[in-house]
Amino acid sequence: MAFGTQDDTDEVMNEINMTPLVDVMLVLLIIFMVTIPVLQHAIPVQLPQVSSTASAQAGSTLVLSVDASGRYYIDATPIEPADLEARLQAAAQQNPQPTVQIRGHRDATYEPVVILMEATRRSGLNKVAIMTSPDRRP
Repeated sequence: MAFGTQDDTDEVMNEINMTPLVDVMLVLLIIFMVTIPVLQHAIPVQLPQVSSTASAQAGSTLVLSVDASGRYYIDATPIEPADLEARLQAAAQQNPQPTVQIRGHRDATYEPVVILMEATRRSGLNKVAIMTSPDRRP
C-alpha cells in the first residue's frame, strides 16, 4: 500500500452536472405557474357572456336572481335579504337537494351576488351553478 499514488479512476471531473440545476429550474417554473394567476386578481372583467351550451340537469331547480339594483328573487318571487337564508335552509332539507342556479344581472354590483353565494353555502346547498348568457359576438 503506497501513499501518494493515484489511480486512473480518481481523475478530476471537469464537466458540470446539469441535472440538479434542471431540477431546481423546473420546481421554480411550477411555483411561478401556480402563484402568478393568484396575484393577478385586480383585472377588470365582464363575466356574463360565454360560449357554452346549457347542461342537462336532473331533479328540481331553485333559481336565485339578483337584479341590477341588488334585490333578491327566488324563482321570480321577490324576497327580503333577512328571509333569504331561512328559505335556502328549508330548500337544503329537501331530499334530493335542488340544484341552485344563481343569476346575477350584468349591471349588478359584485357584493349582492357574493352575499347570495355565501348564504347558499351556509344553508348547506351543495349543487350550485352560476348562469351566464351565450356570447352573441360574431
